[in-house]
Amino acid sequence: MTEQTVTHSIAVPDFRNEFLAVWTEIFEPTEGPHYLLDDNNSFFETLADISAEEANIPVSKQSASLAAQVQHTAFYVEALRQGLATNFAYKADWDASWTIDPVDDAQWQALIGTLREAYEWVVTLANETEEWVPDFVGGAFALTSHAAYHLGEVRQGIGVIRSRE
Repeated sequence: MTEQTVTHSIAVPDFRNEFLAVWTEIFEPTEGPHYLLDDNNSFFETLADISAEEANIPVSKQSASLAAQVQHTAFYVEALRQGLATNFAYKADWDASWTIDPVDDAQWQALIGTLREAYEWVVTLANETEEWVPDFVGGAFALTSHAAYHLGEVRQGIGVIRSRE
């Protein structure tokens, strides 16, 4: 028997559509089958029910506030945007991504708006990317994993904060 290399590939539109299905499910309410979440558990649905007062409360002595979680999640996308714009010469200040003063209602809504802009930027990037080289595919996995992790932190954190009341 001779050794044969079988190469399979996925069409760019198919990869893009599946990536965007997962990315969207993390952030927005979605119809149809879900890959990750139950209904009513997306990032923006979760954040809509959190007050600025709650967003400022650290979950524990070792944990960040919910506002810091949201800021860091948006910062991650901004770091990618800056990296792509500078051929990855940009050096993100990850420690600063966790530093946030207490937010009032307007600032909390603005922070959620910043996260929405980051989410939408990724949707645009995915739709405009025609060549999904391995680094981009890996980046897509990293984006979804990172966002899903911090959504989980926020959801768990609000449960802890509200259980104290």
